[in-house]
Amino acid sequence: MFNTAGNRIKYFGHSTFSLTTPSGQVALIDPWVMTNPVCPEALKKVARLDAIFLTHAHTDHMGDLLALTKQHRPKIVAIFETCLWIGSKGFEEETCPMGKGGSQKVGDFEVTMTHAFHSNSISDEGARIYGGEPAGYVIRMPGGFSVYHAGDTALFGDMKLIGELYKPDVALLPIGDLFTMGPREAAYAIRLLGVKDVVPMHYATFPFLTGTVDALREETKNIEELLIHALKPGEAL
Repeated sequence: MFNTAGNRIKYFGHSTFSLTTPSGQVALIDPWVMTNPVCPEALKKVARLDAIFLTHAHTDHMGDLLALTKQHRPKIVAIFETCLWIGSKGFEEETCPMGKGGSQKVGDFEVTMTHAFHSNSISDEGARIYGGEPAGYVIRMPGGFSVYHAGDTALFGDMKLIGELYKPDVALLPIGDLFTMGPREAAYAIRLLGVKDVVPMHYATFPFLTGTVDALREETKNIEELLIHALKPGEAL
């Protein structure tokens, strides 16, 4: 049975998740909340926010980061160049910059930044600014429970190393195709990672994201003991 060791993962839609530890600390991964068209209205008022983990700065991921930071003053984990930009907006004290392969502790969360194959830029008053490289995260929470959020990424062979080295309990993987992996590639990623619990993300938000959970299930039907947790926005593990 899937055991989160008292931690909680809630899906806000697209690639946005909250992580809540047994002590009540709350983190958001890719905080596209208030302006996210598939985020339930009940989740658009964030009562507490201790940390933000940002995979990259595209609008459908960074989304409401500045507004939420102004309200809650959470610690913000992102790649160095994106943190420089966030700091320039008045939040330098909140930023916790890092690079791929590095790890740090932020409150109840121990986080390692992993690779992702995508792009990363910041939209700033009509300008497109370089934001450093995109990333994924392995996030370890109390009780030894760990989550791998792949970010926006293509399939890459070193996912096997992520599985071997960090042994995540659950993988949050994009399946929408076009801008990220589709179901076929995500199925191969599951095999490389060796995970048995998977939450699909980055699909169905827009018509051009054509990957489906049904297609992922078909592509993974021969993986024994695999559980695909197809959370609807607002649902939790």
